[in-house]
Amino acid sequence: MTSDPLERIAAALERMAPQPLANPDFDAASAFVWHTDPDQLAPVADVNRVALDLLVGIDETRDTLLANTTQFASGLPANNALLWGARGMGKSSLVKAVHAAVRESGHDLKLVELQREDMESVGRLMNVLRASDKRFVLFCDDLSFSHDDAHYKSLKAVLDGGIEGRPDNVLLYATSNRRHLMPRDMIENERGSAINPAEAVEEKVSLSDRFGLWLGFYACSQDAYLDMIRGYCDAYCVEISDADLRAQAIEWQATRGSRSGRVAWQFFTDLAGRKGVAL
Repeated sequence: MTSDPLERIAAALERMAPQPLANPDFDAASAFVWHTDPDQLAPVADVNRVALDLLVGIDETRDTLLANTTQFASGLPANNALLWGARGMGKSSLVKAVHAAVRESGHDLKLVELQREDMESVGRLMNVLRASDKRFVLFCDDLSFSHDDAHYKSLKAVLDGGIEGRPDNVLLYATSNRRHLMPRDMIENERGSAINPAEAVEEKVSLSDRFGLWLGFYACSQDAYLDMIRGYCDAYCVEISDADLRAQAIEWQATRGSRSGRVAWQFFTDLAGRKGVAL
């Protein structure tokens, strides 16, 4: 053992540093989840998703994201996308459904999910993906940042602004309930308390500018809510009259105090169970 204190410190730091991920097998699955400590890409054998044609009421958004993803999978220019808006309206479901649709069209596109809690490791993940000849959609669900969270700066540099930037074979899709990925009161606080309010706000909201596509999701109407449920019933062969479906579905939404695609699916799950239909 060396007696040099500096050498001992250097050796300890080397042991603590994350080891680079060596040659992951991207042929093991179509989707992966990124984990840290240690860094690894865990293959997902069965992705939790619904078919693209079952996502009702978001036709224009669906077509835009599908076209962008197909361009990217074909080796053409494409934009990072931020899917923002009302909760439960199919933001993450759309990303996963579009990925499946693009693969079914013949493109070997991979989906990699990055947890918000692991955002500080995004640079290491990008280096792993950069070394592959595959094409990847990097997916971060429910992305948002608090006032004392500096991880957004790492993501900003990776997306646009750093020396390396985003790899050509990686596209980022993120979902959020917030258009600028940060609470409105946090932005307002910057305007009111900073020495230079305009610069402070620009620093906070500039991350969302890195996304070329902003796709908004809004609360659905009652007709759209009922159409979603009818679509699920037809797809899974659950028989129920329109009158019964309407009465039960409206009662269900009233007990939940909200109406969304997620509530529609939760009602349908209950209905299918009562009808003895496996999903």
